[in-house]
Amino acid sequence: MSQGQLTKLEFKAFADKTFRTPASPATFVVPVNPESFARSLKINHEKKAPQGSQSTDAKYTSTEPEEIKFDFYLDGTNTIEGYETSQQGKSVAQQLDDFLRTVYYMNGATHRPHYLRVVWGKHFTFDCVLTNLDVNYTLFDNSGVPLRAKLSTSLKGFVEQDKRNRQQDKQSPDLTHLRTLDAGDTLPLMAFRLYGSKDLYMQVARANGLTSFRGLSAGQELVFPPIDKTVSTEG
Repeated sequence: MSQGQLTKLEFKAFADKTFRTPASPATFVVPVNPESFARSLKINHEKKAPQGSQSTDAKYTSTEPEEIKFDFYLDGTNTIEGYETSQQGKSVAQQLDDFLRTVYYMNGATHRPHYLRVVWGKHFTFDCVLTNLDVNYTLFDNSGVPLRAKLSTSLKGFVEQDKRNRQQDKQSPDLTHLRTLDAGDTLPLMAFRLYGSKDLYMQVARANGLTSFRGLSAGQELVFPPIDKTVSTEG
């Protein structure tokens, strides 16, 4: 890219939720960048008051995935300077079909629309799925063919489960954890850190198929499952 060339917003499509397999079509470059975009962040709280009470403390229940919204235009008049080269000369209907095949239509192999990565230069990347698209036609030729359309897109952040677990890194003993051992770590010590009791190490050993809790090495990965503290810890 030459110095001073405008960086344009891109929608990159993937066939898998790990964002490793590009879909076809793989990328839609927005012909004219949005002038702005909106972010929405939401935290849910329990609103039901206990019986016999007029109010209750706001109890946290969950954090919603972030949502973003973009508005941009598709133009078929061929009069806008700097319009995306790949869309020049195409009708609005053809450009819209290119966009829909990237973000909306179902993939025949996966039986769902594509996973999306929205990229704008080096400083904005957002993994997401499309949740809503409004198309508003704003200009027509004498025969009624659309010459310009405003697209309003709503996208919800998406993180696949394994990556989300690593990001959240919750310490609850009711969740499954994957831990990499450091030098000096032992199974009883790790059990104490996660479950509050070193005596539960045998359940961890069984979950990992270990015949001995000795001889563990730094860098080794172990699964620490939800623990039933009513189960005997005898070997």
